[in-house]
Amino acid sequence: MSKNVDQSEIAKFESLAHRWWDPEGDFRTLHDINPLRLDYIARHCELVGRRVVDIGCGGGILAEAMAALGADVLGADLADGPLAVARLHSIETATDVRYRQISAEALAAEAPGAFDVVTCLEMIEHVPDPASVVAACATLAKPGAHVFFSTINRNPKAWALAVVGAEYILDLVPRGTHDYRKFIRPAELARAVRDAGLSTQEIIGMTYNPFTRKASLGPNVDVNYLLHAIKPDAR
Repeated sequence: MSKNVDQSEIAKFESLAHRWWDPEGDFRTLHDINPLRLDYIARHCELVGRRVVDIGCGGGILAEAMAALGADVLGADLADGPLAVARLHSIETATDVRYRQISAEALAAEAPGAFDVVTCLEMIEHVPDPASVVAACATLAKPGAHVFFSTINRNPKAWALAVVGAEYILDLVPRGTHDYRKFIRPAELARAVRDAGLSTQEIIGMTYNPFTRKASLGPNVDVNYLLHAIKPDAR
């Protein structure tokens, strides 16, 4: 187990594990935004036949979707409950995904430079040291590999929408899902990416309409955003 873990965060997602694949349940927002996330990744890199690792995979929503497009996917997470649900769901859907209970840092030490694509979406705002996860993702990536992060900006608007609105008014996610103090400004994530030896290609905002349940990408990074990076080829 990594030292870079908040046990209260693990317990939170363990308690919700059985609801992961209910498209109308506590993770319905993840189900709604997943096609957009998947399309963004697939537009920027080839997935067919590529080795992909999904760090902080939870119940496997993104991992399964990438595998369905032909990727060789490993999902990594520290919460046992969501991983058990992910494994069961992959059997039910006959989707070939491997899952491991391991931290990003431990996996990076074990398999440096092993993956063509690294994804870490809606995860780094749940750990004490996001930069450590970013560095681990960079280590896992081969030279030339694509690395994707998504998280939540830290500002009053993000607090109002992602915490107050999403958790306490609209009940989009369970109360207590997010800790505003752990939100990450784009400049902070870009610095961690640069320090890890990755080259940022794009930072793009992601917005979600809870009434139409549609997500879209655009220039507004005030709340949710994605960062696409590439690990430079070795010279």
